Amino acid sequence: MNAGDRLPPLEIPITRTLIVAGAIASRDYQDVHHDPDLARQKGSPDIFMNILTTNGLVGRYITDHFGPGAVLRRVAIRLGAPNHPGDTMVLTGTVEEVVEEADGGTATVRVVGTNGIGKHVTGTVTVTVPAGAGTAPDSGGPS
Repeated sequence: MNAGDRLPPLEIPITRTLIVAGAIASRDYQDVHHDPDLARQKGSPDIFMNILTTNGLVGRYITDHFGPGAVLRRVAIRLGAPNHPGDTMVLTGTVEEVVEEADGGTATVRVVGTNGIGKHVTGTVTVTVPAGAGTAPDSGGPS
């Protein structure tokens, strides 16, 4: 793990099920995350993903790369273009800084998630990786 390293991209299909399940799992019952008619009445073309689901997907992207021993220390994200059903979000990351420690290291990773209309999420994640952990093999996409 070195500053400048790029993480492989992760494509996540944005399905209606993903959006609704993420909203339910995070107890976000706002209608714009599950009711297309009410979302349209409020000016959106369809339902859209909530920030907590995005936050979880960003965390998953980092831990999929750095492995099961990785510990997220800080996740700071900002939303932009909404994720609507039928689109695909592509997460990419670049290691900005690495602090080596005797028992591993801590990295700050810049993360960007784009979809068909622009940048959905931007931010940084600070992750601690135990010594010798390396990176996990490619996860093969969303589970």
